[in-house]
Amino acid sequence: MTRPLLICDCDEVLLHMVRHFGTWLDEAHDIEFTVDSWELAKNMRRRNGAPIAQDELFGFLGGFFPSQMHRQTLVPHAREALAKLAAQADIVILTNLQDDCRQARIEQLSAFGIEHRVECNQGGKGGPVARLVAEHGDPVTVFVDDLPHHHASVAEHAPEVHRLHMVSEPALSPGVPPAPEAHARIDDWQEALPWIAARFASGLTAAQAKDTQPA
Repeated sequence: MTRPLLICDCDEVLLHMVRHFGTWLDEAHDIEFTVDSWELAKNMRRRNGAPIAQDELFGFLGGFFPSQMHRQTLVPHAREALAKLAAQADIVILTNLQDDCRQARIEQLSAFGIEHRVECNQGGKGGPVARLVAEHGDPVTVFVDDLPHHHASVAEHAPEVHRLHMVSEPALSPGVPPAPEAHARIDDWQEALPWIAARFASGLTAAQAKDTQPA
């Protein structure tokens, strides 16, 4: 029997990132960072008040990944939730990093006791999610990510997948509205665990579950 599949993001879902990115920017580049939105460049400002151009952001991210990944910390209850879900489902970590960061991400997660398949991606996640679902035999699948545009991408390319929007950074989550294309928004793994497990236990894809709901 095909096991269910959990496809899970990493940064701000399993590991805290933006708070540590901000600390590093201050220490290494004398840049102030405020957690106001997902548009990271808008959160960054030099001490003289000059803004950061969008194209500069990618250079800073390249400086953080992978050399500063040791700064990142585990999201509360994430490890325990994945361990319980692994008893009933296969798990793939789908992270938007350059491919040369894959081994560093594997080792980083392993140090926190999270050892599952890791795949790197650039751009929207809908295509990769659809490919992973097909590879695993089209099982009931749950996708967890913090960024709304990834939920939109998965809704387009793999509409049968259950989509859970999670923003685990407490300083950021209150200002981030629920992703319109997600089926639910839960920011805590203790609450997310039973929601995901229930999707798996139902044996229904997102499309099938929608069809069985009363009008």
